Amino acid sequence: MTVSNPRAFLTSLFNAAVRAADPLTGIRAHLPAKPKGRTIVIGAGKGSAQMAAALEQCWEGPLEGLVVTRYGFSAPCRQIEIIEAAHPVPDEAGLVASGRLLKLVEGLTEDDLVIALISGGGSALLPSPAGALTLADEIAVNKALLASGAPISAMNVIRKHLSTIKGGRLAAAAHPAKVVSLVVSDIPGDDPALVASGPTVPGAGTRAEALDLIRLYRIELPAAVLAHIEKQDADAPRPDDPRFAGNEVHLIASAGVSLEAAAEVARAAGIEAAILSDAIEGEAREAAHTHAAIAREVLHRNRPFAKPIVLLSGGETTVTLRGKGKGGRNSEFLLSLAIDMDGHDGIHAMAADTDGIDGSEDNAGAFADAGTVARLRKAGMVPAEMLANNDAWTAFNAIGDLFVPGPTGTNVNDLRAILIL
Repeated sequence: MTVSNPRAFLTSLFNAAVRAADPLTGIRAHLPAKPKGRTIVIGAGKGSAQMAAALEQCWEGPLEGLVVTRYGFSAPCRQIEIIEAAHPVPDEAGLVASGRLLKLVEGLTEDDLVIALISGGGSALLPSPAGALTLADEIAVNKALLASGAPISAMNVIRKHLSTIKGGRLAAAAHPAKVVSLVVSDIPGDDPALVASGPTVPGAGTRAEALDLIRLYRIELPAAVLAHIEKQDADAPRPDDPRFAGNEVHLIASAGVSLEAAAEVARAAGIEAAILSDAIEGEAREAAHTHAAIAREVLHRNRPFAKPIVLLSGGETTVTLRGKGKGGRNSEFLLSLAIDMDGHDGIHAMAADTDGIDGSEDNAGAFADAGTVARLRKAGMVPAEMLANNDAWTAFNAIGDLFVPGPTGTNVNDLRAILIL
């Protein structure tokens, strides 16, 4: 079996993965019972507006509430207010939204219900600095974390100890109302307490662990931030806190489900699919070396899989910033992969974020193949230098190989697809 248009084939896999993460199906399957009192909707994340629109389709009866999403990621809603704020670096709009969410859940009773719509990206969208910390401090923390190369799970353990809303604090503020959290996971391993730093789901990560992670990844934080996290007041609520006893948490979409959907589309087209993992972490360029080694082994030796085949993986890699270029983890992964598969005809790849945005630009990721390096050199670039400068976006943009589907309305992290013919 051959594929006449590898990029169209890879795009079809991405589209299948996104469809599988459609929040409407998951929300419909996990609708809570109607309360005696009010129904309040809260939420945050790059997929939260689409989740709110889906909830309005399913819910019979009055709703009121507020969710915050990234600029450009809004969706039309009738009863739930949508606020847009900045991601990945917080801004004043997010700070205002955090304050409004906390105010919205004040004074509720045990007859009331809070439905929390949580998806990836909520950490940056909900700045709410604790103690004497400021928005500038929280911005500095986010920038330091993004540059550190720490995995998202480590970032979120640190973030929740610097906030008045993360780490279950938003749900604690809603007590004694019942909180039902509907979560779209972008976290390797799908721990809902780590998605968006768990505003409504307390996690097991402790303040001592956060301090250890800061030292481990040599994260340079402002003095005020370090002083705050050293204090006992920074402790986040524990999962066994009685305020969370009656709450529910439901995972409505995840990377694993989306990868299976992509694999089904590949097989329907006559191409076998192998899911390597839905929880890949670590440096993007290093993960690319491993993927490329497997792809070359398949191409030349038909092991550990026989070609034709598409290799699929999910999760969230990281990028330790060493240069001053533009890019995201998917484009950096792909540039590293392209260097490793230079001249190995028969390998075609795509890496993209399922939310439609990779890093801070407007692309989800990019495409690469055995001729990518040659095209970059023809355009006057040295691929290894572009990678060293974290400038993968510039590289792929110069040769027209960016993948730009636009915001998708969901977020189950990255999809990497390597087609070997």
